[in-house]
Amino acid sequence: MLLTAERVGHVRDAYRRLLRRRVSILSVLGVLIVASVVLDFALGPSGMSPATLLRILLHPHDGPAGQSVIVWQIRLPYALMAVCVGAALGLSGAEMQTILNNPLASPFTLGVSAAAAFGASLAIVLQWQIPGIPAEWVVSADAFAFAIGSAFLLDLVSRLRDASTSTVVLFGIALVFTFHALVSLVQFVASEDALQDLVFWTMGSLTRASWSKVGILAAACAVILPLSFRSSWSLTALRMGEERAASFGIDVRRVRIMALLRISVLSALAVSFVGTIGFVGLVAPHIARRLLGEDHRFYLPGSVMVGCLIMSLSAIAARTVLPGVIMPVGIVTALVGIPFFLTIVLRRQVAS
Repeated sequence: MLLTAERVGHVRDAYRRLLRRRVSILSVLGVLIVASVVLDFALGPSGMSPATLLRILLHPHDGPAGQSVIVWQIRLPYALMAVCVGAALGLSGAEMQTILNNPLASPFTLGVSAAAAFGASLAIVLQWQIPGIPAEWVVSADAFAFAIGSAFLLDLVSRLRDASTSTVVLFGIALVFTFHALVSLVQFVASEDALQDLVFWTMGSLTRASWSKVGILAAACAVILPLSFRSSWSLTALRMGEERAASFGIDVRRVRIMALLRISVLSALAVSFVGTIGFVGLVAPHIARRLLGEDHRFYLPGSVMVGCLIMSLSAIAARTVLPGVIMPVGIVTALVGIPFFLTIVLRRQVAS
């Protein structure tokens, strides 16, 4: 009995150390995100000193109008949009990889981003628009409509009788190729100016950030993140296998459907506002899993925070790689994400 008590004590101490380690990692990620956002906000070609930036930030009406516009209408929305997009894509990728039990699943690899690109191409090239939408929201609205539609198609396939996770993944891959072909068709008939606008949109850029878009995406994250965190125990159990999760009394189909709904809204909003951002939803969950393990109480917040950090650092790189030019951030995330993608594929090949 004494040995049993000692063993229980050792297990309890080990678990407490593990919890402290995970909380410490999340705390470090939080500090890095804040530092990255501050650096992203401070960088720019205007040459304003940190003291000037802080003064205009605290007293926007006291300084020159031009500096106030740079700080409040350009730099701050740009930096905050990077964080919001990273959070949305990081959480979407984490939940998608869990419910589909596939490490290559993400909004980018399963057709949501490609569908958004097709919706944007219809608005930019063919001037198709949803009735009643203001002109400045036409491209985002069309992109959102097609992105959410593709996500619901994935949801519909997942609801089919005997539809396995591999079936959903293969259907998502088919959507990617379908929408890429449709975008190419639209590009073929586009005028020179429209083609240039479409190509720039598909590269993904934070320069189209605005306070209204930041507010909408931040509100969506504020509503959906707590719902995802409440499902952390069910999602953790699902990682053990569908049969094991069902034996715990979990409605696996309902967990999948609710997760897909959350993924649909977040990924569709993020992509419709800033364009195609690749690999963040794929890479962030893998980094979070290596740092924090499979316990979704920590894995989901970790994926969110890693996504924020990746996007914020990518936004900084987009401003600094070419002096005087802001690169599309989608190029940066793709260059960073492709090596991770190949590593994941090769590792799975060796394991099999």
